Amino acid sequence: MTTELRRLRNYINGEFRDAADGRTIDVINPATGEVYATSPLSGQADVDAAMDAAAAAFPAWRDTTPAERQKVLLKIADAFEERAEDLVAAESENTGKPLGLTRTEEVPPMVDQIRFFAGAARMLEGRSAGEYMAGFTSIVRREPVGVCAQVAPWNYPMMMAVWKFAPALAAGNTVVIKPSDTTPASTVLIAEIIGAIAPKGVFNVICGDRETGRAMVEHPTPAMASITGSVRAGMQVAESAAKDVKRVHLELGGKAPVVVFEDTDIAKAVEEISVAGYFNAGQDCTAATRVLVHESIHDEFVTALAKAASDTKTGAPDDEDVLYGPLNNANQLKQVSGFIDRLPAHAKVEAGGHQVGEKGYFYAATVVSGLKQDDEIIQNEVFGPVITVQSFNEESQAVEWANGVEFALASSVWTKNHARAMRMSKALDFGCVWINTHIVLVAEMPHGGFKKSGYGKDLSSYGFDDYTRIKHVMTSLDG
Repeated sequence: MTTELRRLRNYINGEFRDAADGRTIDVINPATGEVYATSPLSGQADVDAAMDAAAAAFPAWRDTTPAERQKVLLKIADAFEERAEDLVAAESENTGKPLGLTRTEEVPPMVDQIRFFAGAARMLEGRSAGEYMAGFTSIVRREPVGVCAQVAPWNYPMMMAVWKFAPALAAGNTVVIKPSDTTPASTVLIAEIIGAIAPKGVFNVICGDRETGRAMVEHPTPAMASITGSVRAGMQVAESAAKDVKRVHLELGGKAPVVVFEDTDIAKAVEEISVAGYFNAGQDCTAATRVLVHESIHDEFVTALAKAASDTKTGAPDDEDVLYGPLNNANQLKQVSGFIDRLPAHAKVEAGGHQVGEKGYFYAATVVSGLKQDDEIIQNEVFGPVITVQSFNEESQAVEWANGVEFALASSVWTKNHARAMRMSKALDFGCVWINTHIVLVAEMPHGGFKKSGYGKDLSSYGFDDYTRIKHVMTSLDG
């Protein structure tokens, strides 16, 4: 008996459509390794149609009042709450994530973030109007940038879609968003939800592969391109957007250092770091996967962390005892396995280091010790449930090693010494520094990095500002 595959479709100008040329991509459930749906492989004609729809809808949406946009976003947030179980089911099938954790750890923050940006729409700030030259009054206007081309990643397809469309719509922009080719289902469902609330053409979804994303960024219509993804993808987007001077918003890779000093409560730190490292199978740019621990507590810490890893369970989405599900796709499983297979002789696998089961893309919670600063696994993003441990002896060495990578998204410091925590928060060259915690996010605070982690901010009023442009208006007071 053959099960009929689900048919996902693009959402353009208020309508669900197949790709213009009928091409499709198979979509695989990573928990089973089996195809469960087909998705459009959108080409230039589809990109053109989506951009035309967004451009046509922009003037009217731009001219709505902040209160009107707020009302739409609040309705969207309410609808997300009402359709929470549908969203959880779609996201879990997309990614293999545990149903329970997706329900409690993703949907409530998403709803909160939409509501935050609904409020931000009415809180535009600018310099005071005034006479900076005799006889002339200057004012500053904040305006939407226009059509936004947005590309979301596969690690948090649903939440990252929210991080992109919510500030863009709140500011008065229109959107064309592309989910990853491996995780389109929840974004298509989001289109169904938003389509029942927002005017047609304001929010559009096109599915496809890397070439689809390239066509979006290269298209002459968008005023801004926003991507969450790999450094390579971000560099390609920036290069492409430069050809017609588009704005670019990049949230790329990470290699978060977790600096643990000798006065740390080891049990508490291990418990929280292991969760922050293994949650979502470590497929998080801010994951706590690069631990630097003071030499005086190194052995005790490693022993405790290895025990925590061995006790950490991965498995099917409906298993309530698991912390994380599978890696997203076969290529990602190969990448994570490759890092372990290529470990240098001086490295030691303290726990895990192997695939789990024969079905799906599950990988055991892993701890690797004995590593050096220039080792591949220290310098490059694994994006899997692998925590590395290095031993340091002085605060200055910890800072040097923590900053000694190409990424600069997030970091954390674990100490009871307030002065040391403040010194470290200044010295660490990362967009976020957590103290005695890791991976916690709130809608009111900015998220974004430096160096090869990209530029631009998600969340917060700073993220909202990124989707606006500034105009100076000067008027003569002489009639």
